[in-house]
Amino acid sequence: MSSLLREEMQRVLFRPAKQRLVEFIEIEEPPHGRHFLCVSVAKNKVAQLSIVRCQISETSLKSGSKRSHTKRSSIQDCYRRTETWSLQDLTLVDGRDPDVDDPCFLLHFDKVRTVTATSCSAKYTIVRAMVVLSDRHCQRSLNLRNFDWTYIKPTSFYSNRGDCVVLSQICFYAFNLVCLSMCPVPLDA
Repeated sequence: MSSLLREEMQRVLFRPAKQRLVEFIEIEEPPHGRHFLCVSVAKNKVAQLSIVRCQISETSLKSGSKRSHTKRSSIQDCYRRTETWSLQDLTLVDGRDPDVDDPCFLLHFDKVRTVTATSCSAKYTIVRAMVVLSDRHCQRSLNLRNFDWTYIKPTSFYSNRGDCVVLSQICFYAFNLVCLSMCPVPLDA
C-alpha cells in the first residue's frame, strides 16, 4: 500500500514541482483526511519537509456513458501541501523520551512543530531519512536529541550490504564448511 501511495504522491504532487519524494510517513493531525510528513529533494539538491494532506473530494467525472452519473474521487485534488520547510532550517529534532515507546517528536524551526507519527517505527524511519539528507545535501549533521542511536545509525558490520560485505560473508561460510569437513567424525562400533 505504501508503495502505491509513494508512486501516486510522486506523480501528482512532487514530480510537477521537479522534486523527488525520498521518504514519507503517515501522521496524526486534527483535520479530517489523511496526513503525511514527506521528505523530498529538488533538482537543485535542496531538501524539504512537507506536511501533505490527502482529502478525497467527490467530483463528477464522465465515464463514457451518457446515463452514467457515478461519482469517483479525483486524485489530482486529493494531495495538498499544508506546510513546507527547508531541511537547512531545521535546527533540532527532539524525540522527547528515548526510553518510552512514543511516536511523537518535535521539529525545531523558527517555531517548534509537534508531529505525531502512527508508530515509533515510522518516527525512526523519517528521522533516518532526514539524517542522511542533512549529511548529503546540507553538509552538516542533523542535531538530534532524545533518540536511541542504535536505531538511527546502525553500527553493525551487516548494516551496510555492499559487495564487500556479501563477499566476506561468503568467505566466512566457506571457511566454516572447510573447518567442519576436516573435523573427525566419531565412529560408533
